[in-house]
Amino acid sequence: MQFTDLKTQYAALKDRIAERMQRVLDHGQYIMGPEVAELEAALAAFTGARHCITVASGTEALLIALMALDLKAGDEIVTTPFTFAATAETIVLLGAVPVFVDIEPDTCNIDASRIEAAITPRTRAILPVSLYGQVADMAEINAIAARHGLAVIEDAAQSFGAHYQGRRSCALSTFGATSFFPSKPLGCYGDGGALFTDDDALAQAAREIRVHGQSARYRHTRVGVGGRMDTLQCAVVLAKLERFDWELQRRAELGARYQRLLSNVGVRQVAVRPDRDSVWAQFTVFVEQRAAVQAVLKEQGIPTAVHYPIPLHRQPVYAQLAPASGLPQAERAAEQVLSLPMSADLSEADQDRVVQALGQALAQAQAQALGQAPAQVPAAPIA
Repeated sequence: MQFTDLKTQYAALKDRIAERMQRVLDHGQYIMGPEVAELEAALAAFTGARHCITVASGTEALLIALMALDLKAGDEIVTTPFTFAATAETIVLLGAVPVFVDIEPDTCNIDASRIEAAITPRTRAILPVSLYGQVADMAEINAIAARHGLAVIEDAAQSFGAHYQGRRSCALSTFGATSFFPSKPLGCYGDGGALFTDDDALAQAAREIRVHGQSARYRHTRVGVGGRMDTLQCAVVLAKLERFDWELQRRAELGARYQRLLSNVGVRQVAVRPDRDSVWAQFTVFVEQRAAVQAVLKEQGIPTAVHYPIPLHRQPVYAQLAPASGLPQAERAAEQVLSLPMSADLSEADQDRVVQALGQALAQAQAQALGQAPAQVPAAPIA
């Protein structure tokens, strides 16, 4: 069983991907070829954002967004500690300071009710992460930002295609930044990413920054990076876009099915708020004795992952940024979260295997903790 089944997806799209890539090989414009502009137009239309700027990776998307805001050394960015390191490292690379705010215990997204208390005169932006495929509480975050004159950058690496109050992720704030890493809901076959904004000036800044700060060839008007997305990777994403609506629908169906089946097993799941949906970049549950549960699942051929085992404020490089009181919800989540196999091409038979195996693993781990023999767990009823 694959944790993320890219092989079945490729089999379904093989001919279209080959056609798209061959077109690039034929015209030979491997850097900033016509597929780049074509993809940007398609992604802007999909999200509803005015501008899309493709970039070399999701990390580069965050970096360029922060550079376009003209951050200065010592500026503060309020963000979550429960995320991949790229969220914080792009802030630090520019000499700015991540200010970590704890998460909601049920969604694992940043707790918007705690943000305002973290704002100081040095704060320049808020950087929420749309974790596991679900957008954070952007209405409240945007309202806080408006009161304090701050920018908002949505780290939407895991939520491309998701809805929040009727609008798409990436078109909800000053900037939306996403990733096309292969395992993301919309992925390429290498690194790639995109920035989204409705602000014309910020869009122009981002376009210049991604090509070494050039406003015209060899005319450098700002400090930039080599941040372009390869034409071949744009061709791959264009091919995958043709199937993406179906994949989103299938992810929604499989996510709802997981929710029903795992409720029967009694597993606590990451919550999805009623005013939004999830594209289930990961399907994540909370378990005690996680290492023991993972070991049992591995024995049964069920792959799992942990997103994320150490919150950023407990990482050695960022430990000096940890508040004295700690961030207990992020720390608790890091000890308990477990991601299960999930992709649009996950079969229902494999999903049934995962649920049954997880039920057995939980029973076995609990029995071991109590020094008892594990009980047999009946198969979860199909709902």
